[in-house]
Amino acid sequence: MKTIPTRNEVNKNDKWDLTSLYKTENDWKVDLKKITEYADKIAGFQGQIKDSADKMLEVLKLNEEMEKIAESVGSYAFLLTATDAGDSSYQDKQGRYMMSATEAQAKTCFVITEIQEIPEDELSSRMARPDYANYKIFLEKLLHQKPYILSEKEERLFALQAESSGTAKKAFSMLTNVDMDFGTVKTPEGELPLTQTTYSSFMENPDRNIRKEAYTKFYKTFDNHKNTIATLYAGNVQQDVYHARARGYKSSLQMALYPDNVPEEVYRNLISTVRANLEPLHKYYSLRKKILKLDELRHYDVYTPLVSEIKCTTPYNDAVEMLRNALSPLGKEYTDVLCNGLLNGWVDRYENKGKRSGAFSAGAYTGYPYILLNYKEDVLRDVFTMAHEGGHSMHSYFSAKSNPFMCYDYTIFEAEVASTFNEELLFNYLLKNTTDQKMKAYLLCTRASDILATLHRQTMFAEFELKAHELVESGTPLSVEVLREEYRKLLEAYFGPEMIFENESDLEGLRIPHFYNSFYVYKYSTGISASLALADRVLNGGKSELEDYYKFLKSGGSRYPIDSLKLAGVDMSKPEPIQAALNKFADLIRQIELLDL
Repeated sequence: MKTIPTRNEVNKNDKWDLTSLYKTENDWKVDLKKITEYADKIAGFQGQIKDSADKMLEVLKLNEEMEKIAESVGSYAFLLTATDAGDSSYQDKQGRYMMSATEAQAKTCFVITEIQEIPEDELSSRMARPDYANYKIFLEKLLHQKPYILSEKEERLFALQAESSGTAKKAFSMLTNVDMDFGTVKTPEGELPLTQTTYSSFMENPDRNIRKEAYTKFYKTFDNHKNTIATLYAGNVQQDVYHARARGYKSSLQMALYPDNVPEEVYRNLISTVRANLEPLHKYYSLRKKILKLDELRHYDVYTPLVSEIKCTTPYNDAVEMLRNALSPLGKEYTDVLCNGLLNGWVDRYENKGKRSGAFSAGAYTGYPYILLNYKEDVLRDVFTMAHEGGHSMHSYFSAKSNPFMCYDYTIFEAEVASTFNEELLFNYLLKNTTDQKMKAYLLCTRASDILATLHRQTMFAEFELKAHELVESGTPLSVEVLREEYRKLLEAYFGPEMIFENESDLEGLRIPHFYNSFYVYKYSTGISASLALADRVLNGGKSELEDYYKFLKSGGSRYPIDSLKLAGVDMSKPEPIQAALNKFADLIRQIELLDL
């Protein structure tokens, strides 16, 4: 391996250009102070919003400016920290931003409660004024929340408690990422460290003995801490139940879905539809056992590739041109903007010491829709990652370009649509343009694995989350035994009869960090289902279908997510898109069966 460079050794052209946010560090410091200044100005209007439409409008304008500045300040600090977490000056910026934002939230939380106290006919009259146009959607969504907004004092208490309510999540992260020692794994290259990051690499290793050793040691460590972790997760669930009951929701699930106006049936339909279509998933695991020539399929056998990574080299600039061709069905404007951004300032391209692993897109109203990559030109999947994050960034680009600040930001429910849409277009492009049978096999197997990981696996997680919350809400404590028992039932149902589990396999339910963002993971499943349906609609449609998709990209936060996706031509309130995605997966499995593997 080449030596991993330090941050200051990275070529300037390979870094993102943060000057679209701030030209100098002093400019950032000036805006940091403005957060507090705006919060103080807003605080001066306390008690005046209800009786004066003009005062309310002034507060809305001040709040908009404060939120816009806070977003830029926070984005800048976050992006710096992501490139070098060990830089103390970056940590300081992140800390100062968090303190200022928390203080501002506590000072201004009265705004929401005072607006809620305005009679609806009076509020409707104000919203009809032309000078309120930029705030109409924000206020409509605020009215939607009205049944569950508490008094000013109660809301202030919730705001002040916001940071401490995340203690379980922080403690879980520190325990599993810092304090827990997983040991090492014997490999031909010597003893290599086993960590949360390296575990996935070991699970993909073609040597079954290496996979087994890594799996056993990994879960043995979790077994040693199982009571602590179970207590942390139980505490997280109890926090959700407390917040739901304090606000008057009938359940934690309703509380999680209500802000996006997503019916509970969407969540439950997802689970029931996937449950009714587990046979192709079980067939996939049977195929895996056959292709890998195993006498028995174990839990540590499910991630090693069925077709080894094909040997190909795709330099960064070549990958950008590959995306230009693959995404051409979206039109020249889309590909020109994206490719220009990928080449000029949007992207932090390669690994350096202290840089966050993986990839993300971080779009904001001001500045570029930035992308963090750890691109490797000899890994084809990294081209898919570029396509994925590029989809997020273009969604952010069109949302910010097409909406006022107060209603530009789309929801997490919609976020995974544009990204996985791009992956599907790239998959179709590469499959259509290859005559190499090994490449075809690699693409089909990788695509099936990706859909499984996003649709089936996240639905299994969603089912576990729902069960855990329902148990607490019905008066059943979440002991380690209860959590393991419920998770094992799900493992057996989803993986099917071919899978032989270890005694410690059900500890997987205690190690998923997304469970500390409750009722989040189902959005991956609905997102990929919507994107597969829309990709098929655009590829097989004409101008109107493409225009519909652009309506979705440009809708931002101007509509609730179900409604914005209807603009694009898919109705996620019904189970049909989930069924279509499951049918797509089943078809991939049939194609893999026909391969000579």
